[in-house]
This record gives sequence, C-alpha cells and structure tokens, in this order.
Amino acid sequence: MKLISLFAGAGGLDLGFEQAGFKIEFANEYDKTIWDTYRYNHPNSSLNTQDIREIITSDLPNIDGIIGGPPCQSWSIAGARRGIDDPRGQLFFDYIRILSDKNPLFFVAENVSGMLNAKYKSVIEEIIEQLSNAGKYGYNVQFKLINTAEYGIPQDRKRVFFIGYRKDLKKVFEFDKLDRYKSKTTLKDAIYDLKNDLGNKNIYNHEYMSGGFSTIFMSRNRVRNWDEVSFTIQAGGRHAPLHPDAPKMIKIGKDQMIFAQGQEHLYRRLTVRECARIQTFPDNFKFIYKNIADGYKMIGNAVPVKMANIIANIIKLDLQASDNIVLHKKVTKNARPQLGEPCVNPRFF
Repeated sequence: MKLISLFAGAGGLDLGFEQAGFKIEFANEYDKTIWDTYRYNHPNSSLNTQDIREIITSDLPNIDGIIGGPPCQSWSIAGARRGIDDPRGQLFFDYIRILSDKNPLFFVAENVSGMLNAKYKSVIEEIIEQLSNAGKYGYNVQFKLINTAEYGIPQDRKRVFFIGYRKDLKKVFEFDKLDRYKSKTTLKDAIYDLKNDLGNKNIYNHEYMSGGFSTIFMSRNRVRNWDEVSFTIQAGGRHAPLHPDAPKMIKIGKDQMIFAQGQEHLYRRLTVRECARIQTFPDNFKFIYKNIADGYKMIGNAVPVKMANIIANIIKLDLQASDNIVLHKKVTKNARPQLGEPCVNPRFF
C-alpha cells in the first residue's frame, strides 16, 4: 500500500509503517536540517521539501493512506499553548486539505496531549468535523490520548492519535485492539548495553550535549532509575533526561533541586543514540547533523517507531478484512481499477 507522509521529520512514523509493509510514496518535510537524515534512512521514498501550504495536491501521487504529525509546538506548554492562533497550529488544516483532495482509505495524525486542553475544545471539535467530512466520502474518525509506556516503549510519552477510515469502508479504528504490555520496558532493557560505550565510533550518534543546566531544568528531578521507564524524550537537547547511573536529584526548596554531593560527575544528559533507543529507532538508523541540538530535535519530535508499527499493523489487518477497497498497487493489463471502484478479494502485502 502506498502512503503520503506529511510533516515527516526524520521518519519515525514512516519507518513503523514501512516495517508493516507499507511504502512511503511521497514525503514532505520543510526543515532543511532534517533532509539528509530522511534521505539516508528512507532511500526508497521521494522527499519533497516545500512548505506544505505551497503543495498542489494534483501534483501528488494517488495513494492509499496519509500519515503525519502536524507541528505540535503551539499546542504544548512550551509553546505557551497558542494553538490555532499560531501559524504552526493552523498547519493541521493543510493536512486536512490534502486529505480531502486525495481521498485515501485512511489517515493517521499524531499530536501532543496539550491540544486536548479544555481551552481548545471548540478547535478540536472543528478539526474532527472537518476530518469527518473530508473529501468525497468523509471519514469515521477516532482519537485517543495514549501513553506509549503502556505499549512496550521505554518512556512516559502522552500523545494524541487521530485515525480515520473512509466512510465507504464501513469500518472504524478500534484503539482497544492495541495490545497493552503486562510489564513495562525499562531503561535497563533499552540502553544498559550502551553505558560503557561512550565514544565508540561503531555506534552512530553516541554523544551527548554538554554545558550547564538551566534553572527550569533544575526545578524538578530529571533522573529515572534503570528499572523505570524514561521521562519523555523532548526535542530540546538541553532538556534531555539524565543518565540512570546518577542518583535521583535532591529537593532543597520549591522548584529547586540539586545533584547529590560528591556524585556530580554522574549527571550527564542521555546521548543522542540513547534517546533514539528510547524512541525505539533501530541502531542502524543514522541521524545526520552538524549541530548536536538538531539530533535531539529530530528524535524528540518523532513518533516512536514501535508505536507507529503497532498502529500500522492494526490498520493493515483492518484493510485486509475489508471487501470494498481499492488499493494503489501494480495492476495487470486486463485489470485497471479506478479510484473509488471496489476490487475483488484484494491482496496487497
């Protein structure tokens, strides 16, 4: 099945879908610091670098699904929750514009939990209404706030997923089909083998940001133990969690923490590779950057690969079970179905 990926970033969402057998036919990413990383790790995908507002949908290939994570900064606390008043927040509507014009079988959109804040209720209702009525058929839209730690990803990371199936398929995505793990994947499970390998040139991106820690950073504990899941991997390297070899930080006042005396040398930020592991990127996924801050940014903004793959596999099974779909796949001389016409017993993986 062929997909369009919008706001692709480094391609964590893309990789999870690729692992499930989907093909990224077209990807769009406007941030030039990400282009080399995307192209290196997704050599079979065509990367478009336009501002999404300039994309002409008639130039895009016919596809079976659209995936992507519209910029989230304006919906977050860090973005002062400007939401739809911020031009970045309005880019969600360009996602809907392309969805409406291309009429794919399904879509997946991911965003931060902050967009579910009560102050945005009317905006979210408008987004859902537009998604529901998009295109020729409209979509059965489901959304849910998910903590990825419940699904085998070694971090507390709460994100909203909007998933829709075209209404003519007569199906809805069921979040209950996502299997929760009985036990959590810990930091020890994820990165323990890297603890003595700093500086190992055979491990891509195993370096960390040095420098001081801000007052905001020192306002709360930033250390999780080996037997815990990580804090959320953020897009800013200066806010990366601290390595679990360090003791928990010590509270000395309101919003004031210090490092344990005599053990200050243990307090270092997680490396780019450790953050990538926590985001479930494979070790052969290489992040290319001149400034280490861009490495942290690409990883922190990504959808964890494993979470993307879990969702992709449910969608794959749902569409395989549907009798009334058209897939953009290779066709024989004698059979060239057109968009909107049903295929008989389609097989596409």
